[in-house]
Amino acid sequence: MNKVTAKTTYPMDEKDNPFDMDSSSFDADRYLEKLLKDCSLKQIMDTEAAVVKDTQTLHSDMQTLVYENYNKFISATDTIRKMKDDFKQMETDVNLLMTKMQSITTFSEQITGTLQGTRSQLCRLSEKHSLLKRLQFLSTLPAKLKSLIEEQNYAQAVQDYLHAQKVFAQYGRQPSFDGIQRDCDAIMAELKERLRQDFQRAGNTAQSLTEIGELLLQLDEKTSDLASEMLRCAAKRLHEQIVMLQDQTERDMLEFVDMGIDGFLNDLALVVTSYFDMFVAKHYEHERDDFQENALNELNLFLNENIDKYLTLVQDRVESDIGYGDTQVMLRALDRLHRRLQAMRNICRGLQVQRNTLDIIIAAAHQLCDAHGKSLRDHFADSLSAVRLSLVSAKSDLAAGVNLNDLISNLYVAMVEKIKGVLQDLMIFLRTDWSFNIKAEHKGALCVEGIRENLLIGFLRHISKVMCGFADASSSSPPNLLLVLSKTCLELEQQGVHILIALVDDLYEIESENSATLTHETEICAEMRETAQSLLDAYVRLQGTNISQMLRKSVETRDWLNCLEPRSVRAVMKRVVEELGSIETVVASLYESAGNPGFRTTASSDSSRKTYFSNFNASKPQYRSNWSNYTPSQLESSYVSNIHRLFSERVDIFTSVEFSKASIVMGIIKIGLKTLLECVRLRTFSKFGLQQIQVDAHYLQMNLWRFVSDENLVNFLLDEILGSAVHRCLESVLMEPNAVEIICERG
Repeated sequence: MNKVTAKTTYPMDEKDNPFDMDSSSFDADRYLEKLLKDCSLKQIMDTEAAVVKDTQTLHSDMQTLVYENYNKFISATDTIRKMKDDFKQMETDVNLLMTKMQSITTFSEQITGTLQGTRSQLCRLSEKHSLLKRLQFLSTLPAKLKSLIEEQNYAQAVQDYLHAQKVFAQYGRQPSFDGIQRDCDAIMAELKERLRQDFQRAGNTAQSLTEIGELLLQLDEKTSDLASEMLRCAAKRLHEQIVMLQDQTERDMLEFVDMGIDGFLNDLALVVTSYFDMFVAKHYEHERDDFQENALNELNLFLNENIDKYLTLVQDRVESDIGYGDTQVMLRALDRLHRRLQAMRNICRGLQVQRNTLDIIIAAAHQLCDAHGKSLRDHFADSLSAVRLSLVSAKSDLAAGVNLNDLISNLYVAMVEKIKGVLQDLMIFLRTDWSFNIKAEHKGALCVEGIRENLLIGFLRHISKVMCGFADASSSSPPNLLLVLSKTCLELEQQGVHILIALVDDLYEIESENSATLTHETEICAEMRETAQSLLDAYVRLQGTNISQMLRKSVETRDWLNCLEPRSVRAVMKRVVEELGSIETVVASLYESAGNPGFRTTASSDSSRKTYFSNFNASKPQYRSNWSNYTPSQLESSYVSNIHRLFSERVDIFTSVEFSKASIVMGIIKIGLKTLLECVRLRTFSKFGLQQIQVDAHYLQMNLWRFVSDENLVNFLLDEILGSAVHRCLESVLMEPNAVEIICERG
């Protein structure tokens, strides 16, 4: 109880303190008298309030305890009531039992008193009976042994014979017993020979070999010979099972492994454990000191040779199933085999199993990677064939240009999704529910990295190499195919390579950023961009060559010395412009849209467009007054031509183009105009021939501006063409610019 009067101290013991309310010797009268004497009125009232409060608290606590334990009290009451009833019945039963025990005790005392005189006689009779039974056992032993041997109950025959040896050792000097012993020895010698024959017979199971071996050991067969013979016979039996398993080609991998576990491995484990228990774990005094060590070495060699044969068979089966069977079924089978070999390691104590299934699993992973790599290459080849077929079946360049984006998208998505699917398939080797973990081994870690390097990186490089082969001049590839492949490589460089490498690093938890042996993403991106550049340059060269052939034939097949006065633009020039328009449409569908910078929608001013011809017009009197007075050889060496070439900028024709429409089309135009320039330099022109070149050049200038971003370069090349025609002309007289304009606009 909480006490408000704790300030007042009492020197006596708390247990005997009459002023302590919690003490058993508490005296209320003395406490009240002491309180009235020592405390003030306020203290007395406070004490009264505290006592009342403590009393109420105690009552409340007691009620709470009663409420909380009410069910327990009820149950205890019922239990006590039931116990009273049970005790009454139990008391009756105990009394009855005491009565019966007293009766039994009385009968026991009577029997003991009656048999007291004949007890010693009964003991002697019992001993004689036991002796007679042993003698009877010995007398019937030869016949019993023959009967057991005929019934092939060899174990019981050996047990009876060994039991009789103790009796023969005691009574063997008696002539009658000596004859029985000789008969038994002869019978057991025959049994021993039969057991040897059965032991060496082909087709014995491991269980029968173990049982026969134990019987021969009990019959004192030489231990070292029996140990060698047991391993030799077991090897024959196990070889028969290997041959049987080789013929099970129609079964799936799981059934094949189950047959091997239930047959071969179980027999092997039985032979090993039996051999160990019979020859290694026991000590034989009549054998050499190193017998157990040699037996253990022989057993270890026997175990590893047979496991190696079996695992080689399993590996051959795995190699034959890779790419054809179900990978998950194969791994389930290998997981089951791995668990069984782990159990064998635990059973075969003291033995070292050198080979395990992890090597087979890693080899299977490598082989499956190779199979998937071949599948990816075949799929890529089929995709390329489909793209080529689609391009060949296109009816026009415009239609092809509209469909090029679809072809690129299909080719890109097909490659990326196929690779993702392969990477997901190979993740089955890293499932956490397998009993093996290939990443825990160094070879396995290299295998996982090989998935990244040999499969993914190798395939990306294969893509780059194959696509780059189309850029070769001898490949005779369609121009649009080069454009599709170039754009696909560019897509891989910008997105695909990063997506795939990040995926494989994430799936297989490969730290490639800081690795010195793994290929970095930037290397593959650089190769893809280089391939895309080669393909685009090949496209420009091929289209430029097509334009060049048209222009070259138009120049070489015309008689420029006997031309009529030009009245129209030659058809080849119109065809060249149309061809460039088709090329621009195709290229623009891939690289630029109408809103991109560099896509020209308006021509330059009329004044700048006429500058090129006004220059020739301004120098026309010079051509008439000066060039007409010189021969062609003198005209070529004139200062005007030399100074013009000296201060003109050099134009690189066969340079790499940028990944833009303007650069691609400009590259094609440069090749075509350069070819036209060289062809003009090789021909000789009359006055009308020169004027036809002038009309054609002006027509090209009027139409080529919309294809390029730098009109000055086109004007320069056209200037070179017309200048070369002037130099190669016998009568250098140009047509009036207004007439040229009219002819070109008339078209």
